[in-house]
This record gives sequence, structure tokens and C-alpha cells, in this order.
Amino acid sequence: MSTRTFRVTVRGFFDALTPEQRAGLEAAAPEHDMLRATFTTEGNLTYELGGRNSFAFRYLDSGEAEEDILEATARAELAAESWLTEHGYGFKRLRSTAEDLSMAALSKRQRQAAARAQTS
Repeated sequence: MSTRTFRVTVRGFFDALTPEQRAGLEAAAPEHDMLRATFTTEGNLTYELGGRNSFAFRYLDSGEAEEDILEATARAELAAESWLTEHGYGFKRLRSTAEDLSMAALSKRQRQAAARAQTS
């Protein structure tokens, strides 16, 4: 059986940030900018403190069956909650989305490369 790769995004909102927490997040904001967003096994955090106070964690996980995506999502949610709690950040309205990359549609370049590989 082949290994499937899952991308899981856990989104939510910071809740009741103290002035010190907000200042710390603002100071670290360049490291957590959307332009640096990537999916990693340990999770990648991005956030926007403007009017929304929103955040997103991006996780990369794997499994062998399609059903493993549910466990990957649960692990990502737990990891996000743990990180937020360990750092003392309140949060609300967590929601997750997950994608099985083996089921994702191929881009035009990927389709062309696959067609070239079949004719070779």
C-alpha cells in the first residue's frame, strides 16, 4: 500500500490577548507572515492581528489509507491546541480542513509531465 500525504490547516482566532501577548506576537509577526506559510510536520503558524486576530497552523502528515486523514486532522488540532495553551494564548472557533494530496487534481504542468513520461 502506498503512503498518502495529507495537508491539514487548523484555523481559529486568538481570544482575550493581553497587551504583553499582543506585543510579543507583533514583534514575532515577520517570522509568521503569510508569505512564509508552508506545510510542515511540526506545524507552521501564520497570523493576522489586524482586526480579526486570526491564525492558521499548517501541518503535513501521512497515512496509508484514505481514512487516516481523520486521525491526521485530530493530531493537527491537538497539536495546535497544545501549542496555544503552552504559550498561554486563549483561542476560539477552531476549525480544520484537510486535503489528501493523492486525490488532488493535477496541474496543467503535472498532466503534461505525466503524458511525456507515458510516451517515453
